Amino acid sequence: MDIKKRLIIYNNLIIIIPFIITIIVALIFIFISSKFFNASMTYNDFKKASFVKSELLSTSKDIAKTSIDSIKNNVEFQKYLNEKLVTIDGKIIITKNSNIEFSSQDLGKIDMEKTLEQSYENMWNSIQIQNIYYSVDVFPIIFKDGSPGKAIFLVPTAVESNFFRNLIITVLITFFICFAIMSIITSYIFSMKILNPITLLKKAIKEISHGDLDFEVAEDGDEEIRELCSDFEKMRLQLKDSIRLRIKYDQNRTMLVSSISHDLKTPITSIEGYIQGILDGVANTPEKLNHYLNTINSKTKQMDAMIDDLLLYSKLDLRQLPFNYKKTDIQEYFSCCVEETRPELAKSNIEITLKNNLNNTKYFMIDRNRFMRVILNIIDNARKYMNKEFGKIYIILRETSTSIIIEIKDNGIGIKKGDINKIFNRFYRVDSARSNAKGSGLGLAIAKQIVESHKGKIWAVSNINEGTSIIISLSKI
Repeated sequence: MDIKKRLIIYNNLIIIIPFIITIIVALIFIFISSKFFNASMTYNDFKKASFVKSELLSTSKDIAKTSIDSIKNNVEFQKYLNEKLVTIDGKIIITKNSNIEFSSQDLGKIDMEKTLEQSYENMWNSIQIQNIYYSVDVFPIIFKDGSPGKAIFLVPTAVESNFFRNLIITVLITFFICFAIMSIITSYIFSMKILNPITLLKKAIKEISHGDLDFEVAEDGDEEIRELCSDFEKMRLQLKDSIRLRIKYDQNRTMLVSSISHDLKTPITSIEGYIQGILDGVANTPEKLNHYLNTINSKTKQMDAMIDDLLLYSKLDLRQLPFNYKKTDIQEYFSCCVEETRPELAKSNIEITLKNNLNNTKYFMIDRNRFMRVILNIIDNARKYMNKEFGKIYIILRETSTSIIIEIKDNGIGIKKGDINKIFNRFYRVDSARSNAKGSGLGLAIAKQIVESHKGKIWAVSNINEGTSIIISLSKI
């Protein structure tokens, strides 16, 4: 339930419930009065009272239209008054300027004085005349000559006026007490429905501000409060994820700096040694000098390649490298890869072969240049770890109903089962002698990043001394 609906319901309850309770109390009061105090008050009593009030009002208007002298001397008007009073079994006293000018004949002087006194004091009390209770109704009138006066009617009542007074007082007190109690109860419930969730939210925010990002924000209360708590919970999760990613990136950055520093140290040390040899005159023949310079050039190129790999990996890791995807014929693309790498591999006595098991021409969406880097990195990795006199590398193409499978298989040294899942990690090398290994150690890590950017998968299968297969799965068109 939302706050608006709850507020409307509570406001209605504040009125409706006291009203219902007041009616019940009034009915109980009437029942007890009629049962134990013989004060009957039925619908007919109310109907009769309404008729009497109407007659009294009509009579007082007629009196106001007539001069006081006409009332005293006009027999016809007196007869009219008597007829009116007979219908309600009442009596009348007419005053002008606080003096009694006319009264019913059966009223004694003492009765008139009591009536006048009652008319000034309390309209709710009744008076008793000859063992009969009369209610006193007073109607102010203005005579034709402008003089103020009153028409005081005495009407027999089956119930004392005290009964009506007590009933009205009871009804009013009951209503206002119930109204006050309901206001307090509904205000308390309404405030708790808002304050309790806000208190929990405040506590959660305090814990989160102190660094406890595992403190969950409970969704409680009305719809608007739950939505607010839900938004804070999403914010907490996003904040937790961002901090986790920041820590991860910090750790990655530290590892990158540490690893690349370690890898760069070897060629730099070698370069320094050869330069110092040249400066010290060790390279005292043209052949030695040429050897030293070629070695320095080789080490410099190695360092340059390592730095390029590091920059490429960093851009891939931060998703800052754009990709230009194009629809590509699979067989044509890998035929180019084979022809491009064959001369270089031949220098190492390695033969590369393409095996196309596709049923017909197939296409996929790739960035041709970036994906070429994947293939070259895998092939170069196979070349570096080839331990056979005549090495062989196969690129095998096959398909499933939705994917193209590219397998690059070699007959090299293979990888231990415990290490097969580590070869795509940064700076991981199969051999433990890092200082003797060529390359940056990022080749397969870069390949994995590029394949995953193509929404593909890459994994390895290997057997010691039998070779390794790097398998790539990509969606086909």
